Amino acid sequence: MKSVKLLMLAAFAMLSVSVIAQEKTDSFKVYGNCGMCKKRIEKTAKGDGVSAASWDTETKMLTITYDAAKVSNDSIQKKIAAVGHDTEKFEADDKVYEKLPGCCLYERKKKETGKKTDTPKN
Repeated sequence: MKSVKLLMLAAFAMLSVSVIAQEKTDSFKVYGNCGMCKKRIEKTAKGDGVSAASWDTETKMLTITYDAAKVSNDSIQKKIAAVGHDTEKFEADDKVYEKLPGCCLYERKKKETGKKTDTPKN
């Protein structure tokens, strides 16, 4: 009976380690200004596979905890760019950016000519 309990405990421990190993935490820059930006950025980042998202209005850094087996860092950054906020790797479409409330219109870096939306920044 003791050996069965020990075996079950060992199996549970191994299963727990494999689940934890898939969870990953990353931080990256997301441009915005205010509390409305924070709410929009965090809401957009959270979703399938993302268990936590926190954006700092001062540093402009978004910290996410996510299941790497379900979602990638790039796909999260693309979702954020799709709602009007430039990230380290992806630029928001100009038309989407221009629809943000006035307080959310952050200073954008100059774009290179011929650059497409949803393409990684160089």
